[in-house]
Amino acid sequence: MKESDTAVSQISLMKQKLHAAKLALDDINNDRNDKLKTLIQFISHLSLACKGQNLELDNKLAKLRHHMHNFEQIDEALPELIDIERLLKTQYNHTMSRLEDSRLGLTRVIRQIQRINSVPDKLKKEITYFKQDLSKPFHTVWEYIPKVEKLIFFYEEILKQEISGTDNYDILPQHIQLARELAAKIAEVEFRKDQRDQILVLKEVLLGDIHVNGLLEAYQTILSLLLDNIAREKTASQDFLFALNDALSIVRDVVNNTYNNSQRSEQLKGQLNKEINLRVNNADSIVVDINDLSELKTQLTVQLSSLRDALSRKEALEQREQAILRKSIESMRKELNAMSNEANNYKEKLFEHQKLNLLDPLTQLSNRTALEDRMEQEYRNHVRYKTPLWIAVTDIDHFKSINDNFGHSTGDKTLQVIAMALKNSLRDSEFVARYGGEEFVLLLPDITDEHISLMLNRVREKIKNIPFKFKNQRITVTLSIGAAQVMENETLEEAFERADAALYQAKNNGRDRVVIDI
Repeated sequence: MKESDTAVSQISLMKQKLHAAKLALDDINNDRNDKLKTLIQFISHLSLACKGQNLELDNKLAKLRHHMHNFEQIDEALPELIDIERLLKTQYNHTMSRLEDSRLGLTRVIRQIQRINSVPDKLKKEITYFKQDLSKPFHTVWEYIPKVEKLIFFYEEILKQEISGTDNYDILPQHIQLARELAAKIAEVEFRKDQRDQILVLKEVLLGDIHVNGLLEAYQTILSLLLDNIAREKTASQDFLFALNDALSIVRDVVNNTYNNSQRSEQLKGQLNKEINLRVNNADSIVVDINDLSELKTQLTVQLSSLRDALSRKEALEQREQAILRKSIESMRKELNAMSNEANNYKEKLFEHQKLNLLDPLTQLSNRTALEDRMEQEYRNHVRYKTPLWIAVTDIDHFKSINDNFGHSTGDKTLQVIAMALKNSLRDSEFVARYGGEEFVLLLPDITDEHISLMLNRVREKIKNIPFKFKNQRITVTLSIGAAQVMENETLEEAFERADAALYQAKNNGRDRVVIDI
């Protein structure tokens, strides 16, 4: 009887221990899942805040998220973490290198400022201290921005010193030319939406009756806007790298914790399996050792009850794990689907942004950067397939007189109309880009020597027949065109120079004509 009481006591104690172990396992699983949920939310918000900094990192993170869809694939994510950390270190080193280049650039500028003899002594001392401070390396963009602001301050103070004592300067032709060139340059730059109204006002000022102070203020304003944009990009990039590095460290820790928790869960299951096997073995022993049926029934009932209890606890443990696992996977899937949607939206926006970077803002034709890319592509096709390739350079005749007589807004509209007419005159395989000002460049593959003149004269006549009307005055706008075929063993630059020389020949011969370099 005492032995039976002892066995019952041991079984009760074992039940208590197993119940305590189950509660501990539940706490571990709940803690793990809370951390995983927090981590996924953090990664999602981080991706939203830092999207678009580096496409390669985006791809790596997408692959990492794919592995984290299923707990069984978590081990596959560990090599990805190592690869991403290596990429982050490379990017961080690149950022530090760019900051060092920027510091050296500021040093060169401050040396130029020190050569100005008219700088007051007090300002000279400040500049000297500033130069000494520049000898220290930059560690963040936030160290770089104040230095740029200080440099602008020096520049403003020197300007005040130079123009002190007089409020007005005579406007010279070169000042007007500088204002017009600045207006053309800012038209080619893609500013942020919140800056565009300010840029439009500046452009009107530069194209109007400009004065020296207004020109200087315009340069200062544009410089400040550009520096602000550069600072935003650098800060976002650096913050992204730091934040992503922290996030990946958290990912690594959580993956390791998940693995350790899984190991502990397996240990608990192993203990339950041992208990179950022990009960089965005890039942076997009881059947062999006890002859009394009543005693045998009693002992077997105890063993079977314990066995059922152990099996129930194991089943409950497994069901609990499965429920938590399903809940975690579903939560992760929702979060990752949201991140995937955001990534797809960002890719679309990035594609549109890249397209904008290759378009001339005024005419919506391809810009000079896009032209250079297309020229390389067409040249490769020309070399590979031995097909003819022509380069034509065209210029609007007397375009300056349109700006002078009817205003720059009329000149802009003229450029837009001619740009669309040129584009509509070409086949899909042909290409036109705005080269700068009133010049356009055409790339014409697969056109024979016999047809090039007919084709270009047809384009010229089409432009000539556009019914321009400015201030109730009918105006005929004409083009001069120079063209050259890329010859065997000739570079694109050499062919372009021949086409450009042919354009000047067309200008000198009376304009409104096509000259082909043969």
